[in-house]
Amino acid sequence: MNKKEVADPSALGLLGLAIVTLVASSSKLGITSGVSLIIPWAIFAGAFAQLFAAINDAKIGNKFGSTAFGGFSFFWFGVAMTWMLQSGVFGESLALSADSSQLGFAYLAYLIFTTYMMIGSLTTSKALFFIFALIECLFIGLTLSSFGVAPEFFHMFAAVSELLIALLAFYASACHILNEQFGKTVLPLGKPFVCPLRVEEKVDPAGMMHVQNPEDA
Repeated sequence: MNKKEVADPSALGLLGLAIVTLVASSSKLGITSGVSLIIPWAIFAGAFAQLFAAINDAKIGNKFGSTAFGGFSFFWFGVAMTWMLQSGVFGESLALSADSSQLGFAYLAYLIFTTYMMIGSLTTSKALFFIFALIECLFIGLTLSSFGVAPEFFHMFAAVSELLIALLAFYASACHILNEQFGKTVLPLGKPFVCPLRVEEKVDPAGMMHVQNPEDA
């Protein structure tokens, strides 16, 4: 498939992230209660929308976007199933035997993942970097509160971080849509903090195109 036939899925993936974090933060902040009606948004907006974006980013050769959207889509699949397990959907015995500290290790794993993705996002845009920075704060709060470290403080720290993720993800999604529709910068994403190394496209006499790093030239 020609890469040009696949639309940039970033706006949709960011929209999914924005919706699920807005809904989930409402519970953490105490505005709403329970997770029963968060589960559908975790599955469809948090998981499937970002999985769709990941698959389409892979089709256009965007390793970073595919990994980011794919990784977080699996997170929301896991969160939705966790909430269902805790609610007794899969039986009372599973719900009663759940060790919540295991969630701490899952959050720790995603904290590690988010750390190197945040570093990589320095080469994308300021908006995306700050989204990753806030996701980093979210997982710091979730990890420490799950392990019983100042649980009330870090629970609220995670809640505020998640709400800010939602607002910034809505903004970034709007940037992708409006800037393309109007053919100009309506809402700026912000230039990257670090400019990535440029690649050179070279064509050999046989007409074969190579993508080569300048360091390899």
